[in-house]
Amino acid sequence: MSKNTHSEKPVAVIAGAGPGNGAALAHRFADAGHTVALLARDVAHLEPILRSTAGAHAFACELTDPPSVAMAFNAVRSQLGPVTSLLYNAGSGVFADIETITLEQFEGAWRLNAFGALLCAKQVIPDMKAAGSGDIIFIGATASRRGGANSAAFAPAKAAQRSLAESMARSLWPCGIHVALIVVDGIVDLPQARATMPAKSDDEFVDPAGVGQIALQLTQQSRRAWSFEVEARPFREKW
Repeated sequence: MSKNTHSEKPVAVIAGAGPGNGAALAHRFADAGHTVALLARDVAHLEPILRSTAGAHAFACELTDPPSVAMAFNAVRSQLGPVTSLLYNAGSGVFADIETITLEQFEGAWRLNAFGALLCAKQVIPDMKAAGSGDIIFIGATASRRGGANSAAFAPAKAAQRSLAESMARSLWPCGIHVALIVVDGIVDLPQARATMPAKSDDEFVDPAGVGQIALQLTQQSRRAWSFEVEARPFREKW
C-alpha cells in the first residue's frame, strides 16, 4: 500500500497502529515533520488513520512473527528510508486470574508485548547505531509494576516489556539511542471504552493525543537530560 517515497524526512514507525494511541502517535509525528509508517496485522483497518494523516504509509505485519517483521521493516527501509523513531504501541492483553488464564493466552500476551518488541528493536538498532542517534519508545502500562488479580497474563507481559526496555536503555544510551517507556495509567479514551463506561467523564480517560505529545517530547529531549520512564494518567486517576 506504499509507493517509493524515500525522502530526507525522519521516519517514524508505529508498530501496533490502530485507533487511540496508535492514531494519536501517527498524527503527532506527522505534524512534526516525520514520514510515518504504520504497522498492523490488517492494513484495511488503518484506512481512517491514512486518510487523516498526511504522508502516512501502511505495511502489513504480524509483530510476533520474525519473517513478517523482517519483511515489513525491509519494505519501510527501501521505500521510506532508515527508521529514526520506533514507537512500539502493541500491547493489548487478555484479563483473567491465574485459575482461568490459558497457557495460550499467557504466551500470546508475552509474545505481543515483549517478543514482538524485541523483534522490532533488532530491526532498527543497526541503522541507529550507524547514525549515532535514534529513538525507541515503548507504550507501557502500570501493570508492569504490579500484578492485579485479573492480570495474570497482562502484568507479566508488560513487566517483561519494561525490563527489556530498561536493559536496552542501559546498553544503547551510550550509543546515542534514546530508549524510553511511557507508563500509561488509566483507561485509554476509545469508543468501546466509552460504551462500556458511560458514567465516566472525559477527565477520567487517558487522552491519546497527550500520549502522542509525550512520545514526541521524549524524542526531542537534550541528550544531557534524557528520561527513561514517564507516566501518563488523567489528573483524576487514583494512584
